[in-house]
Amino acid sequence: MLQSIAFFLLAAVATVSGLLVVTARNPVHSVLWLILAFFSSAGLFVLLGAEFLAMLLVVVYVGAVAVLFLFVVMMLDVDFVKLREGYARYLPFGAIISGVLLAEMIMVSVAVVQGGATNGRTPVEPSLDVTNVQAIGRVLYTDYIYFFQAAGIVLLIAMIGAITLTLRHKPHIKRQNITDQVNRDRNKSVEVKSAQSGQGVSAEELL
Repeated sequence: MLQSIAFFLLAAVATVSGLLVVTARNPVHSVLWLILAFFSSAGLFVLLGAEFLAMLLVVVYVGAVAVLFLFVVMMLDVDFVKLREGYARYLPFGAIISGVLLAEMIMVSVAVVQGGATNGRTPVEPSLDVTNVQAIGRVLYTDYIYFFQAAGIVLLIAMIGAITLTLRHKPHIKRQNITDQVNRDRNKSVEVKSAQSGQGVSAEELL
């Protein structure tokens, strides 16, 4: 009974959070809703007995939220001074999200302790000598290797596109020109000064 309640509650929270991610006008609120959606999905994986996927979702995707927030700040040109000034305004909202996350973790832990992650059923394992991580790795890199590589290419293109969109050239900033450095002439870049012994070189000669 408790597992059913936990499942429907986590599924509802994940669905509502996913909708609020794309409908929220404030990018900070979207990031917080995205974290809540990831934690709710991780709780569903725990109830299904896939603890590795749950930890992978939390560590990889929730950790990548910081990078996502960085891209949002770069692309929207958010003022950090104003962002710090509004910290107290976002604190109650963040506290509510933290409270929901804590309640979900407690509920999932109680459900797993009472009835087990798979509701008393023994999970099917491919072999006794193969762990869950090894089984996932074999399937991922054999049956789904092309999809895995395609996903990596899509993420690489997205990262390059985000960097290209956020790259801004300002006229007053000096940038490195590799072509001019490679093709420079020694006679124009190196000047030999004759210094007398004990006198050195004056500042006018250096200029």
